[in-house]
Amino acid sequence: MSDSLLRVQSPCIRNCCLGEDDVCLGCFRQLAEITRWSESDDVERRLILQKARTRKAVHEAKMTKWRY
Repeated sequence: MSDSLLRVQSPCIRNCCLGEDDVCLGCFRQLAEITRWSESDDVERRLILQKARTRKAVHEAKMTKWRY
């Protein structure tokens, strides 16, 4: 199996749209994290993914709050 298949894969869902804070509203990575992704090792990639999950949760909580 190739090393590229074993690496932590990009969370990109091809729904790229940067918000005001330069965070993609598709994958919730910051622009700097997106551009650095290909050079990042798996430890850094996991950290980026963790931060993106947190950003997504905060965003969804805000959106839910605005709906009601």
